[in-house]
Amino acid sequence: KERSSLLRKWYDLMIQNKDDLARIITAESGKPLKEAQGEVIYSALFLEWFSEEARRIYGDIIYTPTRDRRALVLKQPLGVAAVITPWNFPSAMITRKVGAALAAGCTVVVKPAEHTPFSALALAELANQAGIPPGVYNVIPCSRKKAKEVGEALCTDPLVSKISFTGSTATGKVLLHHAAGSVKRVSMELGGHAPFIVFDSANVDQAVAGAMASKFRNSGQTCVCSNRFLVQRGIHDSFVKKFAEAIQTNLRVGNGFEERTTQGPLIDEKAVEKVETHVSDAVSKGATIVTGGKRHQLGKNFFEPTLLSNVTGDMLCAHEETFGPLAPVIKFDTEEEAVAIANATDVGLAGYFYSQDPAQIWRVAEQLEVGMVGVNEGLISSVECPFGGVKQSGLGREGSKYGIDEYLELKYVCFGG
Repeated sequence: KERSSLLRKWYDLMIQNKDDLARIITAESGKPLKEAQGEVIYSALFLEWFSEEARRIYGDIIYTPTRDRRALVLKQPLGVAAVITPWNFPSAMITRKVGAALAAGCTVVVKPAEHTPFSALALAELANQAGIPPGVYNVIPCSRKKAKEVGEALCTDPLVSKISFTGSTATGKVLLHHAAGSVKRVSMELGGHAPFIVFDSANVDQAVAGAMASKFRNSGQTCVCSNRFLVQRGIHDSFVKKFAEAIQTNLRVGNGFEERTTQGPLIDEKAVEKVETHVSDAVSKGATIVTGGKRHQLGKNFFEPTLLSNVTGDMLCAHEETFGPLAPVIKFDTEEEAVAIANATDVGLAGYFYSQDPAQIWRVAEQLEVGMVGVNEGLISSVECPFGGVKQSGLGREGSKYGIDEYLELKYVCFGG
């Protein structure tokens, strides 16, 4: 109950300071202020959710065949959790992990991304104000130069019982390798390559609205962003035309602090270069630029929201995560073909599809090899629902009633006599 009350106070303080917290996110990541404000509320909701879940950690009594024995199952906190978070959601990726860890009774050491340390430190200040005891929520900012060293130290230190990481699959594999030495518990939320399938039966206007929300949030820099748009031949041309119109009408590239901005800068020049590489590779192999396609005149870290058609499976954007404002459209003929293209990857975080056919909805939802499916919906994240992937997109689930289990050990106690 004490932990629950402290988490609730921390939540209340986040809500009271939401405008300052949002300005910090925009200042350090470039995210448009409206999106940053949305992230702060989402972040705070994890603290509220886990403040409530803290009081619902139940064990079990198991009846065995032996008369003079009783079997109990206890849930106990794992111990120290090392939390390593990315720059694209510098607040929410912390509270989603830390809320669960503290609710379970663990202490945490947070290493925020080098690009965005201030959000983590601001949360620490509010945790302190909420009365969370010293040494329970700890933040270690570090430079890019030291990141590998610090990550390795956290993963190999015998005092750490648990690693929770959100970031790229490549980095996740390195951390898993380090954690294996002392067989630590790990949660990994890694890269995705989300398919967004539009079937002939879909409501095209709804599909375009979902595509806009899924693709261009945070300038395409989210791990559940749609990365490949698979559109059935019958409605392909209509979808592409309406999608292009929506991009040109609704998106405005600019400074994240300006009211009208919907697309801020990418995180750094390396990110822009990756988008450029994907566009030039696709065009060289026969893709057509429908809209956008180049750096924005505003400056080196800005890129135009871009739509490509005539995309084929041999192009980089069809089999690599772009992490930028690029929407490549691939035409397909049959449901089987779409599912095969969608699953032909070694990652599986999120997948989306639009259809009005109930039988098709069941078939495709069950066949997509991903941890989360959006059916006629482009935004699927919610504190109440389990977030995580399959294949090389990770291990474990965050948020929801399942998220707290990541920080608990089951202990079986057998009473004899």
